[in-house]
Amino acid sequence: MKKIVVFLLSLSIALCLPLSHTASAENIAKAEILLEASTGQILTSSNADRRLPMASVTKIMCLLLWAEMIEDGRLALDDTVKATSAVQDTEGSVIWLVPGEEMSAAELLEAVIISSANDACIALAEHTAGSEAQFVKLMNKRAKELGLTNTHYTNCVGFDENAHYSSAYDTAVLTAELMKHEVYRGWFLTWLDYLRGGETQLVNTNKMIQWYDGILGGKTGTTDNAGCCLTVCAEKNGMRMIAVVLGCADDDSRFSRAEELLDHGFDSYERFTPEIDNSRLLPIPVEKGTASSVQPIVLDGGAECIIRKGRAADVQYEYTFVESLEAPVKQGQFLGEYLVIVDGTAVHRSEIVAKNDIEHISFWYCLLEILAQLISL
Repeated sequence: MKKIVVFLLSLSIALCLPLSHTASAENIAKAEILLEASTGQILTSSNADRRLPMASVTKIMCLLLWAEMIEDGRLALDDTVKATSAVQDTEGSVIWLVPGEEMSAAELLEAVIISSANDACIALAEHTAGSEAQFVKLMNKRAKELGLTNTHYTNCVGFDENAHYSSAYDTAVLTAELMKHEVYRGWFLTWLDYLRGGETQLVNTNKMIQWYDGILGGKTGTTDNAGCCLTVCAEKNGMRMIAVVLGCADDDSRFSRAEELLDHGFDSYERFTPEIDNSRLLPIPVEKGTASSVQPIVLDGGAECIIRKGRAADVQYEYTFVESLEAPVKQGQFLGEYLVIVDGTAVHRSEIVAKNDIEHISFWYCLLEILAQLISL
């Protein structure tokens, strides 16, 4: 009887506890972010700058480099790529390339995008940079150019290594950059295809393309150290959302959490065009210049931002300016900041800059001015 009571008590406690799939968002992923791509605004995040292994999400950088090479003529989709001995015994997802086998760049790109084929990725890296090591140098160089301060690569496919890492924020920025290129769009949205005349099947690792409305593409990644990772991009209502989750415990968690993030973005936010009050943009005094003042302008006036739905009436604006300047003043020179604020938080920031050049006044300029005035008498 005592054992039955203990069992029933334990069962009742268990039933009262939340199931694993209802765990808090913070426990689903080690790091996550939701970013609106066109504005760069972070709408929600957790540990977004934490350096973590990202598995095959690494290939987002590879795809960006190849897209840029295609656009500037350094790589053609019909290029013939010959596999070297480097593809032998490649671990993880593969299309079973053998040394000496030839495929087109398009076929290999499709294999990388759809099924995350590691051997195809290595073959393309060697073809475009001479070796995987040289290609990794290009990856790190591009990461630096994009300002990805928490990203470093040691291989092109995403194998676990101590110095191979990225962050949720860096991955979102990188994904936003990649999605500017249309060359891969068809492959990103292809669920099933074949190579070698039907002998090799490619199945898309990004399951969300089967059900999520407005999806544009993304990339999965899974290793022992990285866990289950995903970056995914979708577009609706004039907004392009990017959700990144790193370090999920299982396959289902990464997709469900990414879907939750995207839904939150599209359901809770909208585009907003800030107003610019030109009466606040008063001329700023300039000392020792050919003009006594310079006209300030908002650098990207008219640029849209993202705010929570129904909050347009709560938007506030803040203008800050330097008090005065000394010539010379250059067109585009920083003069202050223009902020769009909701609930005390800046949701949009623009520089206020000089509309035109103002030269430093010189002796000869003064002399010419005096002579001009004398002549006009």
